Amino acid sequence: MAPYKRKTPEEILYSIYKLHRGRLKIIIGSVSGSGKTYHMLEEGKLLKQQGIDVVICAVSTMGRPETMQQIADLERIPSIHWHQDGREYKDLPLEVLIERNPEVVLVDGLAHRNRSGAAFPARLDDIRYLMDHGISVITTVNVYELGGVGEIVYEKTGIRAAETVPLDTLELADEVRLIDVSPETILKRMEEGILGDAAHPAMSRRGNLGVLRELSLRLVAEGVNETLEKHREAHGLTGPSGASERILVSSQYHWNGSLYVRRGQQIAKRLNGDLKVVTFVLPGRKLSREQQAFKRSIIQLVERVDGSFEELPLKQLRQLPSVLVKYAVQNKVTRIVMGHSAKSRWQERWHGSIANRVLRRTRNIDVFLMADRAEQDGERILPVKSQPVPAGEPFHRLSGPELERRIETMKRGTLKVYIGAAPGVGKTYKMLQEGNLLLSRGIDVVIGLLETHGRKETQAQTGGLPQIPRAQILYQSTRLEEMDTDAIIERHPEVVLVDELAHTNVPGSRTAKRYEDVIRMLENGISVITTVNVQHLESLNDAVAQLTGVRVRETIPDALLRMAGEVELIDVTPQMLQQRMREGKIYASEKVTQALESFFRIGNLIALRELALREIADDVDERLEAWDRDTSLRGPWSRQEVIFVCVDLGELSERLIRRGFRIAHRLKAEWYVHYVHCGAPLTETGQKRLDMLRRLTERLGGKLETAEAGRGIQMHEQLLARMNEVNTTQLIIGQSHRPLWRMLLKESLVHFLLRRARHMDMLIVADYDAEGAVTGR
Repeated sequence: MAPYKRKTPEEILYSIYKLHRGRLKIIIGSVSGSGKTYHMLEEGKLLKQQGIDVVICAVSTMGRPETMQQIADLERIPSIHWHQDGREYKDLPLEVLIERNPEVVLVDGLAHRNRSGAAFPARLDDIRYLMDHGISVITTVNVYELGGVGEIVYEKTGIRAAETVPLDTLELADEVRLIDVSPETILKRMEEGILGDAAHPAMSRRGNLGVLRELSLRLVAEGVNETLEKHREAHGLTGPSGASERILVSSQYHWNGSLYVRRGQQIAKRLNGDLKVVTFVLPGRKLSREQQAFKRSIIQLVERVDGSFEELPLKQLRQLPSVLVKYAVQNKVTRIVMGHSAKSRWQERWHGSIANRVLRRTRNIDVFLMADRAEQDGERILPVKSQPVPAGEPFHRLSGPELERRIETMKRGTLKVYIGAAPGVGKTYKMLQEGNLLLSRGIDVVIGLLETHGRKETQAQTGGLPQIPRAQILYQSTRLEEMDTDAIIERHPEVVLVDELAHTNVPGSRTAKRYEDVIRMLENGISVITTVNVQHLESLNDAVAQLTGVRVRETIPDALLRMAGEVELIDVTPQMLQQRMREGKIYASEKVTQALESFFRIGNLIALRELALREIADDVDERLEAWDRDTSLRGPWSRQEVIFVCVDLGELSERLIRRGFRIAHRLKAEWYVHYVHCGAPLTETGQKRLDMLRRLTERLGGKLETAEAGRGIQMHEQLLARMNEVNTTQLIIGQSHRPLWRMLLKESLVHFLLRRARHMDMLIVADYDAEGAVTGR
């Protein structure tokens, strides 16, 4: 806990002011028609049901039936209609609202500009005025109406907002919520005429919609990360936090300094992380003319790639590793990028190696050692020139097998996934809502498996949807229920709704996991809409454990998200989620206190929300790159990579495999997982462990290679030979925790590779301890 500090009179006055000031909630959408107004009104109705005095003003329904239904029970204060300069204004009647003095006002169009002669020039000023009078406001805005984002949007899509608000407007809000909608859903709404004539012509491009969606996700994720940082600071928590990456490049005033910066920028851009660059100088030692020139070019390069630069003083060179690691910890860095050592083994023993000493001091920070391939590859490592896009496959008559595969693809059902940061965000509610909408349009929809957990609102959403009865399975003298996949396939509806995708079936079921049942249905031409929480994605298992301190046991392969035609995030703020928990809308009342003190701690919910936002943003960018390389915000990865993961039977190996998969997926790279056994035959426990690692690799779409070798140096050389054989460009390996005296007597694999594999990049993955986990206490 932070020590108690007596407040100054000014701080006391500010606290009193904050208590009497209204609160602000902003609902962001990627485009007009994403459902911002609908969700704002839905929140208003919920507040009214709780006895809170709510009114609406200047709310635009655009004649949309679902939105108009939400208005029925809410009191409406008429806006001021004014015609000026050939356009109609709908301004807020501020004095009427002040006199009415509701607790909450719902108002659309945060970026609205008022008529000439109004009390304030913009709606944002109106909202501040209401808040100063103790009235809380919920309002809506599109991402391209936020200043600072507009130029990126215009450059990528040609869309420019007529009216904007400053980007720091989001900092005024007590809560920011994102309404995430897939491009497919928006295009469908356009086709059905739901959006009217208001949509910008450029909105009809799926790539443009994807760009706007990704910007929205990343913008909200940045705000969530800042909230998490403040929360951790208030609770005295240190170390890397959240889902954001912070890349620190240790450079020097040398000809290859810019190569390190560019490599760091490549990594930061691909991982959507922040970039910091540091150099070290000895006080009193003047830079040569050549070093001064290198310094100027590095500073200019860092500015150009939106990084930050800092020069750190050293009393003596031996301090460099400790100063570098201390700086990394203070700045919550997740990965240090630096060069390989050029010293021999004996020179390292005598003089020491900077890389080795950095590795000995880091625990919760990955270390990326960059190969110096400039001589043989030239500009290949510099992301300056984009590779030409390969020409499309020339037309040819399909062969019999190709035709069969094409027909099978056409026969397959489509998959849509609703994903959330935690239980209770409303995934099931949204899935049922969509099911009823499809049913009203004459589509044959059934409920294959529904878990309401006693939530009345969710149960009410079942409406007229038919449910397939569950199968009864006898297990240990007890009859248990599971989804009856065979009955669904026999019934063969057009669409089936399946809750809780990561569920593990009862032993003795035809399939072990529910996602395998979903794949069976898809293969039988049935489309599926399903729900899952972000913590169940296999490759995020370690990140979730680090962020929350909870190891999730039920996981699904990441490939399921890539298989999905649509993935939509249901975003709910932690405050709203905890309120739902307290009201008994997520778990039974006897479980509420325990949940709020464990998984549902505010720190956990903030961290999981950020993870979900960034994961879906990355998924959007992957799809953008597949549709149109030019619209990808991170830019195409122009270099052919081969990732090689070294594992043993230790606990860190699972993290290495997951990390290898995520890097390979982001870089569109081949990846290999390799285990070398030496010495006596594996014990039964060892074999089980190896089988588990093999299954994990296969779930992620890879293959675990195994080999036999003699002890020590023979194993090291065999691994290196295999790396060279597959043309490895990036090696992933765990940190060695041998004491220094043992490393002096017997060289570890990591240190062998540090000397012998300098022609490839090496990512040495941190072995996170309990201090690296985010907690909400």
